[in-house]
Amino acid sequence: MKKLLFIRYKKTANVFEGGEQVSQKNWNVLTHLLGEENVCTYYIHDETQKRSVFEYLKGIFWLPFGYFFGLTPRRTKEILSMAKDYDYVFVDRSIFGIIARKLKTRGYKGRVICFFHNVESVYFKAKLEGKPWCGVVIRCADKNDRWSCQYADRVVMLNDRDQATIKEFYGRNADALIPVAFRDKYQRINYIQEMTRQKPVCLFLGAYFEPNCEGIEWFAENVYPHVNIRMKIVGKGMSKIRDKYRIPDNVDVISDAPDLLPYFEDADIMILPIFKGSGMKVKTCESLMYGKNIIATDEAFEGYVLDYDKAGGKCNTANEFISVIQSFIDNPRPKFNQYCRNIFLQKYSEESVVESFRKTLEF
Repeated sequence: MKKLLFIRYKKTANVFEGGEQVSQKNWNVLTHLLGEENVCTYYIHDETQKRSVFEYLKGIFWLPFGYFFGLTPRRTKEILSMAKDYDYVFVDRSIFGIIARKLKTRGYKGRVICFFHNVESVYFKAKLEGKPWCGVVIRCADKNDRWSCQYADRVVMLNDRDQATIKEFYGRNADALIPVAFRDKYQRINYIQEMTRQKPVCLFLGAYFEPNCEGIEWFAENVYPHVNIRMKIVGKGMSKIRDKYRIPDNVDVISDAPDLLPYFEDADIMILPIFKGSGMKVKTCESLMYGKNIIATDEAFEGYVLDYDKAGGKCNTANEFISVIQSFIDNPRPKFNQYCRNIFLQKYSEESVVESFRKTLEF
């Protein structure tokens, strides 16, 4: 059996962020195909260990040289040495494209696979716009995306939009498009039979991240006052949201919840007012898995192929959100959306993407 070295961004003991959930899916599928004993994981960051000030400053120092935060020449050298014993090196995030460049220019004979979570320069522009360090991070991201395209034997992207952007920026097509997918964690004999409430609980799920927070603030100011709902915000780091963003006091904010299941099951509707970003939104896939009604923007639905009306509704303006939410209030629907659950099983479960990964590994 062939062996694979999996380059992963973070080792974390806490709640997985969206990107780490995608990384976990990649690891799950690859270990399923190759056997866990044949996959070795190298972590760029170990968040289970406290980072020293020296480590933090070192990460900043190497950014202009193309080493994204946490990666250093020493760690890259370790990876090059380890790679000699593996048939594949799977670089999980194109932000580490410098690893692909070093491997191929130093004579690595195996296959290098780069998995794009986003178009990183687009992602970081949305995340850091206006910050003084934005430029240096975007230049580092751009270099690494370019090196991933130039040196990887196989490039994997999430959706057509990312592929079109990468083609425009770097002249490379994806070798495979593999969407966000989840290991099914919601298998039940009987699902919730209740109807949505006349004062529905509307849940936003997502980490403290500028496009998320901006979308929530927009919704709180332009939609929330005009509909009779209970609004909840749940996500990593969200305890900080009121420090910077205008969120009404009667909106529930839950930060760093260790178990999201109770919040999903209580929610009548998932609300995803996201207006900018790259890649695909993991929270949309998770909402499909739990069979939730989803009201979301074009950006939140990007990359997902489904009937928006059956899922809940696609909305991009305040009036559209108000209208669709009011339709739930006036005409309650099943709280468990069987259509969304079926779409997840057909297109966005781990099982549905195994064959695409298998083809990517073929020599």
